[in-house]
Amino acid sequence: MKFSKAVVTGYSKVDTVAMELQSSLVNQLLIAMPGMPDPNFHSTVTLICEHNDEGALGIIINRPLNLNLGGLFEQLSFEEPDAAAAKHPVLSGGPVARERGFVLHNPGPAFESSMTVSDEVHLTLSRDILDALAAGKGPDRSLVALGYAGWEPGQLEAEMLANTWINVPANPQIIFDIPFADRWAKAADSLGIDISRLSPHAGHA
Repeated sequence: MKFSKAVVTGYSKVDTVAMELQSSLVNQLLIAMPGMPDPNFHSTVTLICEHNDEGALGIIINRPLNLNLGGLFEQLSFEEPDAAAAKHPVLSGGPVARERGFVLHNPGPAFESSMTVSDEVHLTLSRDILDALAAGKGPDRSLVALGYAGWEPGQLEAEMLANTWINVPANPQIIFDIPFADRWAKAADSLGIDISRLSPHAGHA
């Protein structure tokens, strides 16, 4: 997955932290602070899947849509899809490219277009993983999302310095197992933080 180059100005103050964050934020969960000004990310938890000098890409993991995989399979004209898979919810992965599907899953069979986020989590964009899920032969653990969250070069670093987010190493249990409504608080709790009690202007380490 590649990002197009963009000319971004106004981020000179974050140059010194950019290189540190570029390596550390892959496979990190971004937890939106209570004062998050963007409604697209209010009370969200986002897994960062890619972060380099062209920007960052993440998938929101706690925003279920009013849609399950059965509805998605129907839209894609799958015939007689696996009944168990059809019940799985589909999430809003972010405000960019909402017509595209992104699947977070545990390692297993190889798919046409995948990237490794960690030893325990991969991200696949290609149709073949939906074919596998519909056939009941998909990964043991998966999360299907429409859309993604994207940042231009320097943008995420600036938001981190502005105390928009706190971050914590990703935990597959939070990504795949914890109920969606609990993921925001649970991710913060892994840092020993009761996020519901934070001021909208609180900082982070």
